[in-house]
Amino acid sequence: MEKKYILKYPVLLVHGMGFRDNKYINYWGRIPEELEKIGCSIFYGEQDSNASVETNGEHLKKRIEDILSETGAEKVNIIAHSKGGLDSRYAISTLNMGDKVASLTTMSTPHNGSKAVDKLLRFPDPIVRFAGFCTDICFRMAGDKNPSSYKVFHLFSTKGAALFNKNNPDHSGVYYQSYAFVMKNPTSDMLMWLQNLVVGIWEGENDGLLTPDSVKWGNFKGIYRGNGRRGISHCDEIDLRRRHFSKKKGEGVSDIVDVYTGVIKDLYELGF
Repeated sequence: MEKKYILKYPVLLVHGMGFRDNKYINYWGRIPEELEKIGCSIFYGEQDSNASVETNGEHLKKRIEDILSETGAEKVNIIAHSKGGLDSRYAISTLNMGDKVASLTTMSTPHNGSKAVDKLLRFPDPIVRFAGFCTDICFRMAGDKNPSSYKVFHLFSTKGAALFNKNNPDHSGVYYQSYAFVMKNPTSDMLMWLQNLVVGIWEGENDGLLTPDSVKWGNFKGIYRGNGRRGISHCDEIDLRRRHFSKKKGEGVSDIVDVYTGVIKDLYELGF
């Protein structure tokens, strides 16, 4: 029988940019089911996929309040992927939810911005605004109420990240930890090959979007690599393909679910 790691507080999974999450069309693949098997109470952020941190932060504030009301818990543990980590930090810091959050674990969140985004934003501003406008149309069709792609693009720059960090300092009562992942080469994930190649030229090894230096925050848990030929892409981090990376044993990650169960075990040991 698998050992249970029943946390003191429920787990709120907060998705990243470009997708939505719910129980039936799940952003997180097999991860929620496996975490429930070891004793976790799982909830979802359900925020817009491409709204500003201000809009999504307000939504997450309400979600946290609803979860605490439903469960009777005093706090939540947040596990966030990509931009979801910034949405969560805004709710914690600017919206004063720090007393209701025990921990924030971020998976490949661009806390420090991206030099690749800096280069892309060198295009004339009308072109960037048009790209944001077209992206917003797509996300409204997908269900977003208030997409704000132009604003999000600038948030991901190193300058935008520095300003965000200045305005959203860590809350002293919240435990922050971060994880980085990297692909082995552009052929590791054909969904991310071009991005991985471009970011690799400009910044070095990455998960198809972000480098380890971009995502370090709080207690940095290190760079996670696959133990097979593929490595771990930004899509792999949320189990997009719903399967193991490899059947190999030994150093490295063969299944992304193992990383998340490891997060839960660590939070359990810390008393969260």
